[in-house]
Amino acid sequence: MSPIPPRIPRVQLNSALSLGHFIQRTKVLALYRSIIRSSRNIPESHTRRETILYVKNEFLSNRNVKDLKQIRYLVSTGKSQWQRAEKFLVAFRTI
Repeated sequence: MSPIPPRIPRVQLNSALSLGHFIQRTKVLALYRSIIRSSRNIPESHTRRETILYVKNEFLSNRNVKDLKQIRYLVSTGKSQWQRAEKFLVAFRTI
């Protein structure tokens, strides 16, 4: 059983974000929160912990991306991957 890592520290806002970065940051945080909330519905505790750990690590690994196009791509990819995973989880629960 792998422990769930501590909360991700808040970003230090030493300099002002551009409007585009601010909007994308909001979308990233909304996606992250949505995935974490949805993962609470995973029935098996081990699978739930592994999913949360994977999601946190993915977001942390892309934390320093500054290019808006890359951020948009990552958000879009993350949404589609999670939607596919949710469909699988719903199908898994009905078995």
